[in-house]
Amino acid sequence: MGIESIIVWLIVGAIAGWLAGLIVKGGGFGLLGNIVIGIIGAVVAGWLLPTLGVHLGTGIIGAIIDSVIGAVVVLVIISLIKKT
Repeated sequence: MGIESIIVWLIVGAIAGWLAGLIVKGGGFGLLGNIVIGIIGAVVAGWLLPTLGVHLGTGIIGAIIDSVIGAVVVLVIISLIKKT
């Protein structure tokens, strides 16, 4: 994996985490936290969406959409755990 791939991962993670934080009110964790949530969301979406038979496309936009969906799922789970 080259440095370019790592930079793309960080950019996609930051965008996805930021968008997920906007969707789930109070779910933002700052820049570094959003990057981590976005990357975790990408992993969750990479497992969850194919399991459900959902394919949203390829490329950077598809990766961002997938990551946002996964990050929203992660943030909802985190908010449910925080409430208990």
